[in-house]
Amino acid sequence: MNLLRNETAVEIRGVQKYFGTGDARVHVLRGVELDIRSGELLMMVGPSGCGKTTLISIVAGILDADLGICRVLGEDVKAMSSSGKTEFRRAHIGFVFQAFNLIPALTLAENVSVPLILRNVGRKEALEQSAAMLDRVGLGNRVNAMPTQLSGGQQQRVAIARALVVKPQLAVCDEPTSALDHENGRRVMEMLQRMAAEEKTTLVVVTHDARIFGYADRIAKMNDGRVVEVVESAAQAA
Repeated sequence: MNLLRNETAVEIRGVQKYFGTGDARVHVLRGVELDIRSGELLMMVGPSGCGKTTLISIVAGILDADLGICRVLGEDVKAMSSSGKTEFRRAHIGFVFQAFNLIPALTLAENVSVPLILRNVGRKEALEQSAAMLDRVGLGNRVNAMPTQLSGGQQQRVAIARALVVKPQLAVCDEPTSALDHENGRRVMEMLQRMAAEEKTTLVVVTHDARIFGYADRIAKMNDGRVVEVVESAAQAA
């Protein structure tokens, strides 16, 4: 699954998704068509409720499409068993969440080590790799700190370290700068962009934050459950 830049990392064809039943049934995705290139930073933008988070949940194998095909790194994730999906995510996909989702009772190094331990890396080696990754995000002197001792921007940097410590081929980021001020948001995006380029990771970023559009290689605009336009530069999306 070692894809070259400009090859297709994610292929989405006619994807539809419903929630609810009967009169309460909601048609969330209405035939999405999109290719995500290997190694690019793609942003998904659009109004609340247009289906962005649902779509990246399907890409990440958390939800299944009701209709259509979503191939991730050449694999039809929907066709996998539940355990197969879990293993696929552990092996190939990293997550950066809006709310950071750090575990309060664990140190920073322990938080970052969680994905490694889930991949059966020994605790000592996992903590060593975590410390090295924290150093890369500028927190090498805080490995034994607790999440509550950090600012929001620092916590997001820990979340990035946790997502990228396993060197995933695909990282999915849900509103990674929404809880940050402009300066911290800029630093977080610069870090994500740099580290993803170093690791050849494909980045998919869902955002409402127009301040960070300039970091995208392409921007996919969504509305009413569809991708209505893909632009090649942030300038076109402004």
